[in-house]
Amino acid sequence: MREIVFDTETTGTDPERGDRIVEIGCVELIDLVPTGATFHRYINPERDVPAEVVRVHGLTGEFLSDKPVFGASEVVEDLLAFIGEDPLVAHNAEFDRRFLNAELGRLGLALIPKERCVDTLLIARKKYPGAPASLDALCRRLNIDLTARDKHGALLDSQLLAAVYLELKGGRERRLDFLDPAEATQAQNQTSQGILEAKASPIRPERPQALGLLSTLEEMEAHRAFVATLGKEPAWSKFLTDSGQKSA
Repeated sequence: MREIVFDTETTGTDPERGDRIVEIGCVELIDLVPTGATFHRYINPERDVPAEVVRVHGLTGEFLSDKPVFGASEVVEDLLAFIGEDPLVAHNAEFDRRFLNAELGRLGLALIPKERCVDTLLIARKKYPGAPASLDALCRRLNIDLTARDKHGALLDSQLLAAVYLELKGGRERRLDFLDPAEATQAQNQTSQGILEAKASPIRPERPQALGLLSTLEEMEAHRAFVATLGKEPAWSKFLTDSGQKSA
């Protein structure tokens, strides 16, 4: 299954008040695994970028001034070609969907329906109720390397979110399903404390051979002689056949 993880950086929080997208990044997944295909554009918002927002993503108006506008073919056409009709995965997806739809709406293009989006924030809150669910918090919880994340960045955050999404959907164990046998073996050997090997092993090992008779004929005859000394025939004797074996 193909999915697209995406993120945007913007001039603010409200597209209805004129805030615009300044960066968009996308990562292609096939069956939850990144393929290496990405889409990334910086975008001229055709307006100022407030200083408090620059502190978040580092993208100044000066830097963005020579970048293409959203309506340029190298942005909108290439973006729509990349995402196709596949599900879109985002953290706090409604925020990004609203901004993307505002840009598409200005151009008279079809909007992204809500049901097309997968929100990892909702998944995380359900999986870890009451726990912090920001991208940073999830990366720390899931041991995903954050050293490259000095500021927000649409492509970097999409790559981090792709790793988070994989973990939220089953993680390293599920990833083995998509490896060939040699790669899966290598991945299992590298997994700490042999957790995957233990899960793949049967709970109880099979016996090397079937059990034989529990008693020899001589032992059974001795047992019968002992039972005869008890007087009244025990109730359970009816379950014995002439050979001393339990009947079906």
